[in-house]
Amino acid sequence: MNIATFLGHFGLTENPFRAEEARNDSVFRRIESKCRHPDFDKIVGDFEPSSTSVVFGERGSGKTAIRLQIERTLAEHNIANPTQRCLPIIYDELNPVLDRFSRKVRRGTPLETIRRFALVDHIDAIMNAAVPWMVDRILTELRSRESNHFDEQAPARAKRLDLPTKRELMTLQICYDRPEAADARSGRLKRALRLRSNNMIRPLKWVIAGLAAATLALILFYLLSSPAQSIWLWNTLIVLMLLGTAAVLGRLIWMWLQTHRLAADLAKRMRVLDRSAASFRESLLALSTRDAMVADLPRSDDDDLRYAMFSRLLRVIRPFGFRSIMILIDRVDEPTLISGEPERMRAFVWPLLNNKFLQQDHISVKLLLPLELRHLLHRETAEFFREARMDKQNLIERLSWTGAMLYDLCAARLTACLGDGAPPVSLADMFDESVTAKVLIGALDEMQQPRDAFKLLYQVIQEHCANVPEEKPQWQVPQSILDSVRRDQVGRMHGMLRGHRAA
Repeated sequence: MNIATFLGHFGLTENPFRAEEARNDSVFRRIESKCRHPDFDKIVGDFEPSSTSVVFGERGSGKTAIRLQIERTLAEHNIANPTQRCLPIIYDELNPVLDRFSRKVRRGTPLETIRRFALVDHIDAIMNAAVPWMVDRILTELRSRESNHFDEQAPARAKRLDLPTKRELMTLQICYDRPEAADARSGRLKRALRLRSNNMIRPLKWVIAGLAAATLALILFYLLSSPAQSIWLWNTLIVLMLLGTAAVLGRLIWMWLQTHRLAADLAKRMRVLDRSAASFRESLLALSTRDAMVADLPRSDDDDLRYAMFSRLLRVIRPFGFRSIMILIDRVDEPTLISGEPERMRAFVWPLLNNKFLQQDHISVKLLLPLELRHLLHRETAEFFREARMDKQNLIERLSWTGAMLYDLCAARLTACLGDGAPPVSLADMFDESVTAKVLIGALDEMQQPRDAFKLLYQVIQEHCANVPEEKPQWQVPQSILDSVRRDQVGRMHGMLRGHRAA
């Protein structure tokens, strides 16, 4: 029997249990506000004052779904509070970050490379996830997925910023804009902001060219005409022109060296950008040399310089109606360089478990981490826990689901897939009389998490339809099919835990 025929009998327009990834799940988008984990309120906390959460969960336990629900809740908060908004920074596209980092510092094995990834690198990557789309909005280049958090008035508001804030915005763009486009966009942003901060390197080049041409012309005229009178005046004029040219050239060389040294330091220290010194130097020309030198740019591995960048970002976004920042960290097991290896995940994540980083004013961090890291966390030293202060971080040690919770979740998905005018249907209606709601709850309880619960029900429907001919349809699934598929799924889950098979 065709699966669509079976589902259509119950008025369902699509299979409620087909999707396994929340990001690509159209059914989840329809029910996300109704089906939330009991710990959701603890995880999301308050937007102001900010609160940090650390959540551990198995693959398929709903971490990404919770992240999407947090994003939706935050968007609703921002609509309701236009002058007290919270800016989301999604730190989950980690492959480009680690690829650029590995090209810069590759040492031996992937684990050895990741062990060199420090807190300052995380902060640089987080800032690189935030700044480009803010610049996009001001330059009206809407290409980033979060650009809609800045309204259409952003370009006009940017022009009305005070001078210090404009300089700070330029500083953020110079450091953290997209590596491939940052140097070209620095000048465009400066013009969009109408910022007056003139760098004299390019004008001095023209001045030197003019002085050199004038000096050469004077010398040639003197040599060719060989004046007999006022020779001392000619000599004095030539010497003065030469000294003036040399003085301007010396000034230019000093300014260029200052800018180049700063650009080289940025290129060396900001390892997750893998950006050349020449690119940084071109961007720095948007600011005067003095402004660039006093801007406290992150030219060393000092944590305080990076924390200052967070403070700078908070000051820049305040005129746009934002009062706080939420950093959402997810999918740390997915990058190619990590490949789900617990020790590599540990090396990557542990620098983030720093109380100073997690408890910044007006900044909340939501860490959605694989369960394997919880086991490694429990093996850490007392010194580690003193630094991390996990007791202050709204710790969820395991994102667990009961059979009843999973039953309600599956029932909500069924309802969301009903066609217009179709009568209500329960999960038990799809099984024969021997399969009660209690039996289904028990079966789902063994699955422990949403992804495995959906796999169980999807496979049950598939097995049933595969064993029933189209001309003699049987609309209720017998308990034997449920029991058989349940045993197979439990075996699959145990194999996953032992590392013998994939998800």
